[in-house]
Amino acid sequence: MDRFGLFSECLLTGVWIAVAALPLLTFPAAFAAGTRHLRRHLAGEQGGLREFIADVRAAAPGGLLVGVSVWAAAALLWLDLSAVRAGLPGGPVVGAVGILALIGYMVAVLRAAACWEPGDSWRSLLAAAGRRTVRDPAGSLLLVCGMAVVVLSGALVLPLAVPVVGAVAAAATAVEARRLAR
Repeated sequence: MDRFGLFSECLLTGVWIAVAALPLLTFPAAFAAGTRHLRRHLAGEQGGLREFIADVRAAAPGGLLVGVSVWAAAALLWLDLSAVRAGLPGGPVVGAVGILALIGYMVAVLRAAACWEPGDSWRSLLAAAGRRTVRDPAGSLLLVCGMAVVVLSGALVLPLAVPVVGAVAAAATAVEARRLAR
């Protein structure tokens, strides 16, 4: 496998994911389509923008609900942190638990999206991904670090965060492939 070709495919996939995720609620579907595209690329199968768009459309019905749940969890965390800043007794502990819970949920969403195939139920994918998030701390930490790289890249040079999303998709694909290889 041409490593530079794989790297460039990851960057291109990151751009596709970012464009498909512009409505914000479509991020899980876009990420699922991106990881599926990378799996096809690694398997040597044909696939391009047309297949990616078809996958986004196929993943969107359940993926939109997952996207709404991510934003709802983020809103709850914001309320939680607002209460912490207001001086709630035990606030720092409650805030830390809320932040860790949101990070864990995001990792589960990424892991679920990395396993998505057309026709899969997002509910069952998330349930299985939640178990894997806890049982595979090394893979989960890799995805947390990947998300941190996207955030830091965006903080330093905003356009850089777009292709880096493809690297996180590649990391999620690798984490799930490693699990299947065991």
